Amino acid sequence: MSSRRHDSTPDDLSADVSIRPSADAPADLPDASAGRSADPAPGLSPSEQIAAALKRERVRAGLSLSEVARRAGIGKSTMSGLETGTGNPSLETMWALAAALDIPLARLLDPPPHEVALQHVGEMPSLPSTTANYVATLLSPSPAHSRRDIYFIQAEPGEPRESQPHPQGTIEHVILGNGAARIEVLGQSFELGVGDYLTHPGDQPHRFTALAPGTNAVFVVEST
Repeated sequence: MSSRRHDSTPDDLSADVSIRPSADAPADLPDASAGRSADPAPGLSPSEQIAAALKRERVRAGLSLSEVARRAGIGKSTMSGLETGTGNPSLETMWALAAALDIPLARLLDPPPHEVALQHVGEMPSLPSTTANYVATLLSPSPAHSRRDIYFIQAEPGEPRESQPHPQGTIEHVILGNGAARIEVLGQSFELGVGDYLTHPGDQPHRFTALAPGTNAVFVVEST
């Protein structure tokens, strides 16, 4: 196997979303849970993750459901559906909601953090555009005060690429573009298919093995 790798640090990636208006429904006001975290939990569907994040950010902003809907230019029933996880948001709608809440779109899509996490492409929150054949999927927002270096890796089946630990606090993000690969870290083994995304500590020994000819991947190495 041959692969290109470097030890490094950051660049940042982000995305945004939007919705189509629908009929009005009764407004709701910020409730007593305003101080509690409503972060998406593992096991939630993509629509449920978005719903939990949307309600969390609306409550943090101290806004009613109807006020956010008004600012975003969507119907209250549409907004209600999104907060209960029954809506089907578009990229344009999510952008409008992020603007209405005065936050980066990434905050409405950010999955819960885990030390090592493999996300299969069909299970990630994705937002289709209503104006083009285009789908946006947020893999990871950039933390504050960090840098991200981006590498394109090409590898063939054979000997694995053994990587020694990078500086303490380094996180690696891997998105498989073609072929198949296995990544081993912290005593665990993860197999990635096209479109899958894995994040893992880069400050621990780790191993990359191509499982199919023509395997390639994008590596984002994040350090503080």
